[in-house]
Amino acid sequence: MEEEHPMKLSDKKATLTFSDGSQGAEFPVYEGTIGPSVVDIRKLYAQTGMFTLDPGFMSTAACSSSITYIDGDKGELLYRGYPIEQLAVKCDFLETSYLILNGELPNAKQKADFEHLVTHHTMVNEQLQFFLRGFRRDAHPMAVLTGLVGALSAFYHDSIDITQPKHREISAIRLIAKMPTLVAMAYKYSVGQPYVYPKNDLSYTGNFLRMMFATPCEEYVVNPVIERALDRIFILHADHEQNASTSTVRLCGSSGTNPFAAIAAGVACLWGPAHGGANEAALQMLEDLLAAGGVDKLGEFVAKVKDKDSGVRLMGFGHRVYKNYDPRAKLMQETCREVLEAMGLQDDPLFKLAMALEKIALEDDYFVQRKLYPNVDFYSGIVQRAIGIPTQLFTAIFALARTVGWIAQWDEMISDPDYKIGRPRQLFTGSPARDVPDLGKR
Repeated sequence: MEEEHPMKLSDKKATLTFSDGSQGAEFPVYEGTIGPSVVDIRKLYAQTGMFTLDPGFMSTAACSSSITYIDGDKGELLYRGYPIEQLAVKCDFLETSYLILNGELPNAKQKADFEHLVTHHTMVNEQLQFFLRGFRRDAHPMAVLTGLVGALSAFYHDSIDITQPKHREISAIRLIAKMPTLVAMAYKYSVGQPYVYPKNDLSYTGNFLRMMFATPCEEYVVNPVIERALDRIFILHADHEQNASTSTVRLCGSSGTNPFAAIAAGVACLWGPAHGGANEAALQMLEDLLAAGGVDKLGEFVAKVKDKDSGVRLMGFGHRVYKNYDPRAKLMQETCREVLEAMGLQDDPLFKLAMALEKIALEDDYFVQRKLYPNVDFYSGIVQRAIGIPTQLFTAIFALARTVGWIAQWDEMISDPDYKIGRPRQLFTGSPARDVPDLGKR
């Protein structure tokens, strides 16, 4: 996999002083290739006896990384230096995966070899079918997927010596290859249909669509418009720097656990509605709005969104990182229109409602001033519904795409000579030490 990039020491230093005149400290500053520099506070506690406090890690870099760069103010997302807008148009998902894992885009031979390697690892052990039967049919796909990914370590323990780069590479390929098979199995189980085995002559995304929607009764033909749309969704979700689930994978992996366990932890974190569940929440909002009267009631809904006391939230708009337009959303917006047109769904009431809401958000001063633009979740939810993917499965599709980012970030951490087990500190605000009174005196 990709070689490490050493951190670059700045000529500048940071000095910490205290207003009461107590001992201060000086810290080195490191510069990134682009983006903010960092103050290295590793010796802060040793020098001052204090920790920093940063809930939500709003100003803390927990690692150095050369994989993904985001500039939220500019609305910029780069994988290994390449803008997402170019990758989503010029590359497919497996090319993008190769780039994220190896640091450079593949040439024609490398691309063919990588595709062959991934394609020939897509089958999963037959025993996993029996594992699935332990779940209720109506179990949330993310509950099923968390279990299935964690269970992989029981089947592939031949390659989980994480100190060996070759083992890490084999585990990465296995996870990327098998994730679509697991997601499709979780879906088929929930609808009571037989599992469909992967086919080696289809593309990564075409294969996934066939495993999802084929039945033994008739041959499934992959629609190229839908295949390209879903492939683009995969590319746009492949990595997103140090977000909650990626940080979870790194923290879990820092204990030296096997990669399957670390990725299962990432899947569990992604499940939350504030993270991967956002597109599910966005579509649920649209469905609720449709049931309440649709386009005719849009004015009332928007008025409630603007009223802080109403408790009504606009889902699928704005982003914690992007203070401008989400660069992924623009690409997804085009894909959304292509898919609706290809499937003749422009007049579907839910999609008409979504487009009407989008128009208001892009033109209404309230939303424009607050930069509440539609984000990638808003459009990807609409596209997935049009394709026929049930809302409950959206986050599992996200997990499928993000697996390559998770495994690349995990590998980068394990390869880093500075890596240590993650151990955040705290500001303790509970009771000081006290004696336990006898039972009769409490």
